Amino acid sequence: MGYKSLAECVADLEKHGHLIRIKEEVDPYLEMAAIHLRVYEEQGPALFFEKVKGSPFPAVSNLFGTLERAKFMFRDSLDKVEQLVGLRSDPIKVLKNPLKLPGIGFTALTALPLKQTFKSTFSKTTISALPQIVNWPMDGGPFITMPQVYTEDIDKPGIMNANLGMYRIQLAGNEYIKDKEIGLHYQIHRGIGVHQSKANAKGQPLKVSIFVGGPPSHPLAAVMPLPEGLSEMTFAGALGNRRFRYFYDEEGFCISADADFVITGTVYPQENKPEGPFGDHLGYYSLTHPFPLMKVHNVYHRKDAIWSFTVVGRPPQEDTSFGALIHEIAGSALPKEIHGLKELNAVDAAGVHPLLFAIGSERYTPFLKERRPQEILTIANHILGKNQLSLAKYLFIAAREDDETLDTHDISAFMQHVLSRMDFRTDLHFHTNTTIDTLDYSGDGLNSGSKVVFAAAGEKRRTLSAGLPEGFSLPASFKDARVAIPGVLTIQGLPYESQDQANLEVQSLNQHWKGQNLDGIALIVLCDDSTFAAATINNLVWITFTRSNPASDIHGIGAFTEHKHWGCTGPVIIDARKKPHHAPELIKDSEVEKKIERFSGLFK
Repeated sequence: MGYKSLAECVADLEKHGHLIRIKEEVDPYLEMAAIHLRVYEEQGPALFFEKVKGSPFPAVSNLFGTLERAKFMFRDSLDKVEQLVGLRSDPIKVLKNPLKLPGIGFTALTALPLKQTFKSTFSKTTISALPQIVNWPMDGGPFITMPQVYTEDIDKPGIMNANLGMYRIQLAGNEYIKDKEIGLHYQIHRGIGVHQSKANAKGQPLKVSIFVGGPPSHPLAAVMPLPEGLSEMTFAGALGNRRFRYFYDEEGFCISADADFVITGTVYPQENKPEGPFGDHLGYYSLTHPFPLMKVHNVYHRKDAIWSFTVVGRPPQEDTSFGALIHEIAGSALPKEIHGLKELNAVDAAGVHPLLFAIGSERYTPFLKERRPQEILTIANHILGKNQLSLAKYLFIAAREDDETLDTHDISAFMQHVLSRMDFRTDLHFHTNTTIDTLDYSGDGLNSGSKVVFAAAGEKRRTLSAGLPEGFSLPASFKDARVAIPGVLTIQGLPYESQDQANLEVQSLNQHWKGQNLDGIALIVLCDDSTFAAATINNLVWITFTRSNPASDIHGIGAFTEHKHWGCTGPVIIDARKKPHHAPELIKDSEVEKKIERFSGLFK
């Protein structure tokens, strides 16, 4: 049966050895985050902080820190929910007529939201009484990192057309008036954006309810990519084996009856304030920008409320386990929505949005002996136009027919498969002056950058080299050439100065390598620290794809443009050095790291 509350979940995890308590008072400024990070690195238990300095409320983190623990929390419902999410037809119709799908009956009983006629006994508090958790030294203030942000469609009010999303919330700092204003940050293409646009058009404020805590199915529902027609609240009920209970307060705000905390407020048209910086999931800070201002009405909390939080940073982190669970539940759903798509992986080690791997069918010309990317390019365009996938920068796509065992989750093997088959003269396809992830500063402005598709179909064109080519050398301004994986070199250059200087450096490489045999090399990554970039596959993809903008940072040996198409006759070069406009990377505070050594027993 499902958890009725976060407290029930905590008790269950503790009973089964998945959670430990920290009884000593801990500082929410950097300390709690630092402890969480160290425990997560060891794949340790969930953490219950009994005493949070400056707040009367305890806190819990790392609930989803391992896939094993996440699956344990939903052990009674995962199979049924996978079946529900996999439906291509309207899931709500099936839930209302459960006999159409054997085995879905009990899920139907728990799925549809339940409006309560009575009101739960919430007490009131203030924003400043909540745990003021700051994760990284340069963060602009305390943030809610596990919120469920609820909004309704002003034209179609009611919970069945509502949106529940996980958008970060800044509680204090910058120009926010203490206890009266908080910051709401959401990326483009989010459901809340549609709701705010409609409210703005009518000149009306948007009502927002922020839920924190509650059964663990609720935060997971807020990040779940769901099929059309299946609301987050319905999914939360089905996954949690307990209907999503709600009511409206006297001001007309929706209240999640099982939440631990609810913050209500309004967002007025064109009222923004600076939000950020914030250490984010790409491994860098997202910088200060104007985002919607939420004027606080009420802050509710249940009796014995527990504050839920996580720490965001360079992958892997707790949201990596979120992603793994999402793939477990919905991994088969997306290929049903995109004809010809067999498999898709948003590569977590590269920060998710910067890099996608996909496998599709290539069946357009089965009568020709020599195959080339055709159908998979159609699939690639569909992927890059699909919801959050449209924020991707790099898409590597291969044909299933070339290798039935190919796996998008084997990063090294998948990259080698694509790079060994690509014709760099024809198989790179750019999208310029387009949108990318709000959190990605590799482009030429906020949300602005480019995309590229690396497409591969057909027989191998090259044998990738596991070592440096015979007689290989570098010009004077480059050093430390290393083979990161077969066919991929990292080389260390001088610090980046400008696009013009980078172009001159690539010209020098072209000149120096004239006559040299580079046949076994497909990709060269120009970076600031070649040893670090080549040390692990995770380092390689993180450096390469978070620190480059395809249109400006992809070069090539023997590059040319013909009929508006860019290609190269030799290896592709990606300039993944830090640029002046990039955001700073996340670095732990050394003094805090020393202070938390008193909890060293937790890290083993």
